Amino acid sequence: MEDAYVLQLTGTRFKDLYLCFCGMSECEPNHSYGPAVRPNYIIHYVLSGKGIYQVGEHRYELQQGQGFLIEPEAVTFYKADGKEPWSYLWIGFAGEQAEVYLQDLGLNSSQLVFQSSQERDLKRIVVKMLKYHTSTQTNQYYLQSLLYEFFAVLTKNAQPGPITKETKESIYVQKAINFIRNNYSAGIGVKDIAEHVCVSRSYLYKLFEETLKMSPKDFLTQFQISRSKELLSVTELSIEGVALSCGYGDALVYSKTFKKIIGMPPSVYRKSHRREVEERLKSKEQKLEEMMETF
Repeated sequence: MEDAYVLQLTGTRFKDLYLCFCGMSECEPNHSYGPAVRPNYIIHYVLSGKGIYQVGEHRYELQQGQGFLIEPEAVTFYKADGKEPWSYLWIGFAGEQAEVYLQDLGLNSSQLVFQSSQERDLKRIVVKMLKYHTSTQTNQYYLQSLLYEFFAVLTKNAQPGPITKETKESIYVQKAINFIRNNYSAGIGVKDIAEHVCVSRSYLYKLFEETLKMSPKDFLTQFQISRSKELLSVTELSIEGVALSCGYGDALVYSKTFKKIIGMPPSVYRKSHRREVEERLKSKEQKLEEMMETF
């Protein structure tokens, strides 16, 4: 679980670079997200605590003052530390020139993590973003200016983290992950994944255990359940419809798998998640006012 403040935006008058969403979270021990894919770029910045970020076979251990980039359609996984769970802020963005602006920060597909000492300014900017939650023309301009300020702050002293290097093994793993991402809804199994990558099931298992610390079957299941959580949260699809959309031909098997991993049935998750969101929204204004007073 995580205690989160989130601003979700729809529609924009800007093209080169624009904000899609932003937020701040305090995570409970071992809280995780994914494996999953996101449609936009996202920058996370760690305010306190520790956690891990994983993209393909590359695993990063991050702490306060460090951050990471999520690229569109990349399969990623991140998890709070069991003893010192992290809190972080994030901004999601897109635009025709988003990749170019990221290069100014030294971030790209081979350079996904960074370090910055500008915690106070970055937090101040996101807190301000959360204040402009109504979709007015004036607020759109305010949010656009804050997005550019966020990038400006990161250009001050952001230092790149370790550069990732591709190996034969990482290419196999990435090929397998891409196949899962593109075909998870078709009811694929480990045999299909191994055949696509052109390796044996046993070798595929070894690669996943060594690089992702989980079996191919567990990775596929986690990915399908992560996608189903999104559908439960943002759509009105029936449980049967969600199951089919995520590769489960049998809604009962899906529900049992979901409960085993998440700890509750899909229907209960949908109700409790939406109730939690409503409760957070009710208390968000007061807490944001308190945060603003600290700057």
